[in-house]
Amino acid sequence: MQTKIKEYRAKLNLTQEQLADLVGVRRETIVFLEQGKYNPSLKLAHDVAKILKTSIDNLFIF
Repeated sequence: MQTKIKEYRAKLNLTQEQLADLVGVRRETIVFLEQGKYNPSLKLAHDVAKILKTSIDNLFIF
């Protein structure tokens, strides 16, 4: 799986730590998501997309 989380996060000038705090997960979870090493739950994917002001389809490439 590939993601565009890092790209969208950078557009909003958010650090991994800030995004993690907003979503309610550890920074390591964001790192693994960005690296495509972690398949998020639908809720987590929705929460990340909402904070990054985009859709799940734009963030995750399966």
